[in-house]
Amino acid sequence: MQRRQFTIAIASAAVARGAPVRAQSTWPDRPVKLILAHPAGSGVDSVARVVSERISRNWGQQIVIENKPGGQNIIGAQFAARSAPDGYTFYFATSAALVTNVFLFKNLPYDPQKDFVPVGLIGRSPFAIMTSDKSPFRGIADLLAKAKAEPGKVSVATEGPKTFGGMIGRLFNSRAQVDTNLISYASVSIAVQDTMGGHTDALIADVASSAQIIRQGRLRMLAVTSSRRLAEYDKVPALAETLPGFDMTGWMAIVAPTGTPREALQRFSRDLDATLLDKDTAERIRGL
Repeated sequence: MQRRQFTIAIASAAVARGAPVRAQSTWPDRPVKLILAHPAGSGVDSVARVVSERISRNWGQQIVIENKPGGQNIIGAQFAARSAPDGYTFYFATSAALVTNVFLFKNLPYDPQKDFVPVGLIGRSPFAIMTSDKSPFRGIADLLAKAKAEPGKVSVATEGPKTFGGMIGRLFNSRAQVDTNLISYASVSIAVQDTMGGHTDALIADVASSAQIIRQGRLRMLAVTSSRRLAEYDKVPALAETLPGFDMTGWMAIVAPTGTPREALQRFSRDLDATLLDKDTAERIRGL
């Protein structure tokens, strides 16, 4: 119920700021472009494709995903913000692009509040602290004990200081009063490989990007960074159980360039809501 109410609320905000409705709308009467600031095969890309596949069938028009990764989400977000607000270009956004980048970059080439209007929330994207299946760390307490006993000796892979993983790492160090060595990687896939190979002691990454490897047992989850345990991994503790109040997760949403016609915003929001309430689709997304 809360998800439906939230979707309706942000859809109303989008409608209020959208362009006037055209009479006898036939939208969409051609393919719709969905911009992603993440590479193909990433966790965000996988979720976007599940959602797009279902909505495309409903519309009878293809949703074409266009990946524009790089630059801490800036390349894709800027491209989407500068796209024509004609109802045929949308942006599959993350909290990194619309929230944290505002505080991380002095001269951001787009304004999340002015350049976009909301369509609908997809869901939250949890992160986890993970280690190799060959690691001596069996739980988060083991990692903390090692980090406290040997400051600076425990290496933790992240995608960099200005990413969610990097920020979670710094917050973890601060809250736990430890000094882990945060190692920056160009991509999460390389960070995962190095952690599995024992080159780093642990990894902080979104669960979706590592789900298959976790299921194979090659990565061991020590804790999730959400305030509560995940239903799919209910044996993995939330970091908040060790560090009370710790809660840092990303989220995904669909937005549109400001000025997008109201009928496009309304239709997309309504069909997105129906898609996420569909049992099979929801299960596929949770499986990611």
